[in-house]
Amino acid sequence: ALTPELKTFLAGQIARALAVFCVDEVVVFDDGQCKQRQNDRPSHYQNGDNGFTGYSDPNHFLMHLLSYLETPPFLRRHLFPMHADLRLAGSLPSLDMPHHLRNNEWCRYREGVTVEKLAERHEKKKKQRKDDVHSEETSLVDVGLSQKISVPADIPPNTRVTLKLPEDPSIMKSEQGPIAALAVAPSEPREEAGYYWGYTVRAASSLSSVITECPYPGGYDLTFGTSERGSPVSDLTSSTSESNTIPEFNHMLIAFGGVAGLEVAVGADDELQKMGVKEPKELFDYWVNLCPGQGSRTIRTEEAIWLGLMALREVVLSKGKK
Repeated sequence: ALTPELKTFLAGQIARALAVFCVDEVVVFDDGQCKQRQNDRPSHYQNGDNGFTGYSDPNHFLMHLLSYLETPPFLRRHLFPMHADLRLAGSLPSLDMPHHLRNNEWCRYREGVTVEKLAERHEKKKKQRKDDVHSEETSLVDVGLSQKISVPADIPPNTRVTLKLPEDPSIMKSEQGPIAALAVAPSEPREEAGYYWGYTVRAASSLSSVITECPYPGGYDLTFGTSERGSPVSDLTSSTSESNTIPEFNHMLIAFGGVAGLEVAVGADDELQKMGVKEPKELFDYWVNLCPGQGSRTIRTEEAIWLGLMALREVVLSKGKK
């Protein structure tokens, strides 16, 4: 993409795919081509981009947009200062994920941002009383409701938190002061209640770092690499294929390359070169072609992501451990 408008639109396409297919983690890795691509910037951007990183650091730009779009809209003004990267983000379609709750929608779990400590609020109002139990260890959180939420924890301001609210939906209309709730792990809404709760964004300095820096205990236990030189993905997922041999998994990884493919990422990865890895297919359990007989010479990354997530959807549903 050559213009800020197209770069922003591309990020929006990727974010929509992540949301539609309930992706938990997206990793943006450096394939060694960023410096080369900087030469593609239009001449009127050569002398300064006013903070725009789409040309100088496209990996950062993509991560910035993906993180912004994943964040519930009412939290963005707290967590994302004005920035040139986000100038056109308002034109993108909403992701509308389950945690993007409106102020009239009820859910026991909500995302919020700490605004201040309860003790500080009382001090400002000169109404601090000795019977304010736990006030020194309580933080106020904005979750998009008319009332703030109080959490029994000392959390710095402007920190994003996941909260578990009381079961009674009527608290949404309460005007009796802060509502008491608990801060929980961001994974709890998914693990305990079955909600899709958005994705995390991680940076990796190389293709090998995508795998070695996996945040999940035990790593990725099922991996797919994508390439036009791979085996047709239909051979893997058809009812008469070897799909029955695909093991159940906890965390599946699908790797997509740029226009030049994953091959250039292997060549630019010093660690893989030291290990003698010559072909990217050596890194993955399965090496698949998402669109055999493609009519275009290339499939763009944002197109491949939609193709791959759709093609492997059945594997996710049938083999993923609940």
